[in-house]
Amino acid sequence: MRLVRQKEKVTSYRRSHLGLRAGLIALVFATLASACVSPDSGSGARAGAGAGAATHEATRGARGPHPAPPNAALKAPAARALDAYAAGLRAAHRARTLVARRWGLAKPPLSAPEPPHTKPELTTRHGFEVKNQKQFPPVFTTVPTKDKVVFLTIDDGAEKDPALLRMMSELGIPYTAFLSDYLIKDDYAYFGKMQSRGVTINNHTLNHRYLRGLSYARQRREICGMQDVIEKRYGRRPALFRPPYGSYDRDTLRAARSCGIKAVPLWNEEVFADRWEYREADRKLRPGDIVLTHFRGRDAWKGTMPEVVRRFLQRVTDSGYAVARLEDYL
Repeated sequence: MRLVRQKEKVTSYRRSHLGLRAGLIALVFATLASACVSPDSGSGARAGAGAGAATHEATRGARGPHPAPPNAALKAPAARALDAYAAGLRAAHRARTLVARRWGLAKPPLSAPEPPHTKPELTTRHGFEVKNQKQFPPVFTTVPTKDKVVFLTIDDGAEKDPALLRMMSELGIPYTAFLSDYLIKDDYAYFGKMQSRGVTINNHTLNHRYLRGLSYARQRREICGMQDVIEKRYGRRPALFRPPYGSYDRDTLRAARSCGIKAVPLWNEEVFADRWEYREADRKLRPGDIVLTHFRGRDAWKGTMPEVVRRFLQRVTDSGYAVARLEDYL
C-alpha cells in the first residue's frame, strides 16, 4: 500500500511539472509574438515582457527557488532589439531629412536598390549605329533595367565648386564625371577629391573638339591623349568615353576602341539651372535613363552647381526615381 501511494505521488508531481513547463513555454511564445507585432510597438512589447516576468516570479513562488527556464532570456531582449532597430531607422530618416532641407530640398532623395548581380547587355540605340557597329563600343542613352533609377553624369570640368562636393557627399548622390583636359588642368586636385569620394573619372577628350569629320589620327590623339592624362593623374585608364556634343562617326568609335574604351554613354535628358531638356517627345523619365549636366556656374548660366543638382533631384524624387551609380550597371 505504501508503495502504491508513493507511485501516485510521483505520478502527480510529474503531471504538475509537465503542465507547468507547457504553460511557461506557451507564455514565452506569446510574449515573443507580442513583441514582434511592430517595430513601433515598444510599449506593448515591454508590457508583455513585464507580464511574463511577473508570471514567472509567481510561478517560482509556487515551486520554490528553481532556476529560470533556458529560453526565458529571449523575452525582453527581443522587444528591446526591435525598439532599437526602429529607433535607428527613425533617426536615420530624420538626419536625411535635415540634410535635404539644408540643401533646399523638400524631401530626401530616394535610396537606390542594390545593383544587379548580372549586368544588362548593352546595345547601340536604334538610329545611332555606324557601319559595322557590332565591332565597336555600344552607344546608348538608357541602360536596360526595370529598376526605377536614373544616372547623373557631369561633363567638361570648367566649374570647380567646393559646394558641389559637399552637397553630393552629404546627400550621398552618386554621379559620373566626363572630363576634358584643357578645362581641368588648372586644378587636377579638385577632381582628385571628387575621385576620392567615389566618383569615376572618364574621358571627354583633350580639347573638346567636334570629332565627326576630323581625321582618324586626330580623333585618336584626342581620345587616347585623354586616356593618358587620366591614367597619369588619377591612376587608371577609363572604360567609358563621351564624345563632345554627342557628335561622332565611325572613325570616332574605331579610335575609341583602339584606346581601350568599352562603352559610349550619351544621355536621354539634360538638366540646367533653370530647365530640363528631353530627347523623347513625351518628356518623361524612364528606368535607366542617363541624365547630363555640366560643370558650370553663374558665369555660364542662371545658377550654381548646387542649384542645378537641386532641380535635378526634385524632378527625379517627385517622379519616384532614385539616383544610382552608372558603373554599377555596366
